[in-house]
Amino acid sequence: MRQPSLFIPHGGGPCFFLNPDGSCPPEWQPMRDYLAAILPSLPGRPRAILIVSGHWEEADFTVHTGEQPDLLFDYRGFPEHTYRLRWDAPGAPALAARVKALLEGAGFATSENATRGWDHGVFVPMKVVVPNACIPTMQLSLRADLEPAAHIRAGQALESLRDEGVLIVGSGMSFHNMRMLGRDVAPQADLFDAGLSAAVTDPDPVQRRTRIADWTALPQARFAHPREEHLLPLMVALGAGGDDPAVNDHRDHVIGWTVSAFRFG
Repeated sequence: MRQPSLFIPHGGGPCFFLNPDGSCPPEWQPMRDYLAAILPSLPGRPRAILIVSGHWEEADFTVHTGEQPDLLFDYRGFPEHTYRLRWDAPGAPALAARVKALLEGAGFATSENATRGWDHGVFVPMKVVVPNACIPTMQLSLRADLEPAAHIRAGQALESLRDEGVLIVGSGMSFHNMRMLGRDVAPQADLFDAGLSAAVTDPDPVQRRTRIADWTALPQARFAHPREEHLLPLMVALGAGGDDPAVNDHRDHVIGWTVSAFRFG
């Protein structure tokens, strides 16, 4: 069954697991509930998951070929127990080879990495989405030049995987300005979110690709993303969405930010 392509928020650090008793802090509960509902909402169980995180950049698009990746605790200043979290899903080397071939067939230079751990943009949300870690998962890096159109084209090259039972997930944040952490910037964030949602859900797929490639023209764009690495996973998910309808799948206000998720197909 054809799987959708998703752009999900991965929160802040190990946000869903901050309480020592395993409960989720109230401010993060709506986002956690959204993530926990993804698997039951799919047309069938994915054969594998391909995930692109805002926390991995390489000169070329790089596929993770590891069979059992460890975790990369790439956050700082959180409670000690959050550095003992586990999410032990198997890797997907065969999918990595397929992804590499599709990207190279579309004209992209690619690389491989078998040793990098899964960063928190992968294991934190996936620990909620697939808590028993039973679906093979493969990570694809961003390209370090952060060129929007290239990431959209990369997603387009990967669209056919959805018909092979692969769930494609872009993991980032639709608003990500760490300088505004702890400050209520809802008015500016709302403006950006409204513009972003209108562009992403444009019923004309050619127009939406054009509008999102030109995302800096959206209101409050550089306020929302002083650097766009947390928005680039959306570009890949959107490209992989092809001509399928797009919807805003979740919208929330958390830590003073407006955050949205999107589904294609």
